[in-house]
Amino acid sequence: MTRLSVNINKIATLRNSRGGSNPNLVQVAKDCERFGAEGITVHPRPDERHIRYQDVYDLSAIVTTEFNIEGNPKESKFVDLVLANKPHQVTLVPDTLGQLTSDHGWDTISEQDYLKDIIAVFKKVGIRVSIFVDPNEKMIEAAATTGTDRIELYTESYAKQFEAGHKEKAIAPYIAAASFAKKLGLGINAGHDLDRFNLPFLIQEIPFIDEVSIGHALISDALYLGLENTIQLYKLALHK
Repeated sequence: MTRLSVNINKIATLRNSRGGSNPNLVQVAKDCERFGAEGITVHPRPDERHIRYQDVYDLSAIVTTEFNIEGNPKESKFVDLVLANKPHQVTLVPDTLGQLTSDHGWDTISEQDYLKDIIAVFKKVGIRVSIFVDPNEKMIEAAATTGTDRIELYTESYAKQFEAGHKEKAIAPYIAAASFAKKLGLGINAGHDLDRFNLPFLIQEIPFIDEVSIGHALISDALYLGLENTIQLYKLALHK
């Protein structure tokens, strides 16, 4: 059964736009769990434009489901942050400095030695590791040699083609990639531009996805539908 992890970056963006603590990130995380979310995801960036480093400490103390911290491990401060908080999962993303949002997976071939070393750092202290990858079998094959526990399939391409009405074309490379990853013994997460409309087809075609992390679309829906109702709708979308 695929788990829903709610990315609360956008809540932090709203808070930061006025300063202070409204909306309160910790309370929102608690409410997301109370409303049925099975995990909380944050993606702190070096400029702290949404999630602040202190937020990670605050959330680590109260999350009772699964805490997932995303980010680029080439930022030493990020590595220190993860090791200090020991989340259930760290998702390694190859963001560049100042990047608006994640837009590509790791080159697990050229970065293979680096990924082996950094993944070992996290696994040594008992943190499950997932790495962000494109639906490319060569990259997944190399990912399997790094020691990672899971991959997270970068789903922007799927979402765009699905929206354009080409759902079979959209899903085909993801079915191939996920099936190959499963064969290699990797767990499979997915995320980026997933919403309550494209999610059911993704899960119908790849029912063995372990977890999806969703932020932008879910928080946007919550503006109209309410946070509790929205989380329930996303959980329904996962289990149609």
